[in-house]
Amino acid sequence: MSSVREEMWKTKGILFSFAFSDLKVRYKNSILGIVWSIIEPLLLLGVLFFVFSTMFKFEIENFPIYLLLGIITWNFFKNGTQLALNSLTNRSSLMTQIYFPRSIPAFSAGVTSSILLFTELIVLGFFMIIFGFFPPSTIILLIPIFLLEFILILGISLPLSVLNVKFKDTEFIWGVVLQAGFFLTPIFYQFDMLPDNVQNILQFSPMVQIVTMAHHVTLYGEFPPINSMLYALFSIFSLTLIGYFIFRKLQLRIVEEI
Repeated sequence: MSSVREEMWKTKGILFSFAFSDLKVRYKNSILGIVWSIIEPLLLLGVLFFVFSTMFKFEIENFPIYLLLGIITWNFFKNGTQLALNSLTNRSSLMTQIYFPRSIPAFSAGVTSSILLFTELIVLGFFMIIFGFFPPSTIILLIPIFLLEFILILGISLPLSVLNVKFKDTEFIWGVVLQAGFFLTPIFYQFDMLPDNVQNILQFSPMVQIVTMAHHVTLYGEFPPINSMLYALFSIFSLTLIGYFIFRKLQLRIVEEI
């Protein structure tokens, strides 16, 4: 892992170049450009808010902010991993011309998703002002929570980037995983609304723990429960370690596979 950190530092210029390139490509030929990163979560917020506040009548305190924060937290994960999927295949011609660490594209996807996260958090701030919500001091803990999520994104992005080179079905499988994960994560409902047997299974999901902790520190002024932090740390670092070894094993033949 230390070798990866050294590579990142030596090639940080390429890293940020790739990150901003990904951002430009994402909104190429778009009239609104990066503004879509603000519109997209707001549109989803509008649909989900209508469905779950009028039809299902979920009684969650500060529901609009609860919902938007969940969407933003999930989008951070979704954007980072989706960008990483084709991060190597989109640079196939470049890889045959110059050498750069094969981990750079996946890392740049994480940086790009972080930029999108920042724009969405600005929208969250405006929503808090509109609804007259004054966040507790524990909101500062969103920083380490998002850093933890960033590590998760990298841990999954590294193997996804190389697996998608070798197995083209990876992109479609991951799309299904993201769709299922969205509904299995407490974004528009509270975790304790689920049956106990379901909670016992989903508590090991790192995104369940991250979204739950984000809600706790932002809306309720509560420190994340110890068990949530332990589950999150264990699952994230386990997945990152496994992902890193998968990446190391498959990266050697990337150029041949492309």
